Amino acid sequence: MRVNERIRIREVRLIDEEGQQLGIVPTFQALQTARERGLDLVEVAPNAVPPVCRIMDWGKERYEQSRKERESRRNSKAITIKEIRLKPKTDDHDLDTKTRKAKEFLQDGDKVKLTVLFRGRENLHPEVGRALLDRMLDQLGQMAIIEATPRLEGRNMTAMLAPKKVVVPAATPAQRAAAPTEEVEPVAEKVEPVAEDAEPVAVSAVEAPIQAS
Repeated sequence: MRVNERIRIREVRLIDEEGQQLGIVPTFQALQTARERGLDLVEVAPNAVPPVCRIMDWGKERYEQSRKERESRRNSKAITIKEIRLKPKTDDHDLDTKTRKAKEFLQDGDKVKLTVLFRGRENLHPEVGRALLDRMLDQLGQMAIIEATPRLEGRNMTAMLAPKKVVVPAATPAQRAAAPTEEVEPVAEKVEPVAEDAEPVAVSAVEAPIQAS
């Protein structure tokens, strides 16, 4: 965006600080008008014919833009991917523990990646890992959306779950009048690295294909 003396064209369509159209004027005259008012001449539509310039406080405008960007970043909520790792020999007790941990992640609004790690000859029996994942998916199905069904990726089998959106019943006119207004925060997805641990983990995971060794 060009400002003041950087605007090097013969004439512009000028708009003043109040939004009033001042017509097509020579650029030097537009700049002089802005200077007389203690403001800046800012090119706002460079592709128009002639280009459109507006008289404004450029320093204040940049500050407002920066403030809005900071507020947007501060108000955004990050969604992370949490990983639950299993082994084909995971027993019922451990499976229940990992299922509870997955429920906690989903309740917090995070996605959950389920991973069965095969070692050695365990890779010859992928149906064992599939059975474990199916059991967990059955238990978590009421509160999650299955984004990716169990699939084999090299020596591992994975599935992906996302938290299910809660449907709120429509409020009556009286309830709407009494209830305070709430803002819904924008959501930005964020993926973080996975910790190398075979137990239930509370760290974030990168959702990426796993190379076969």
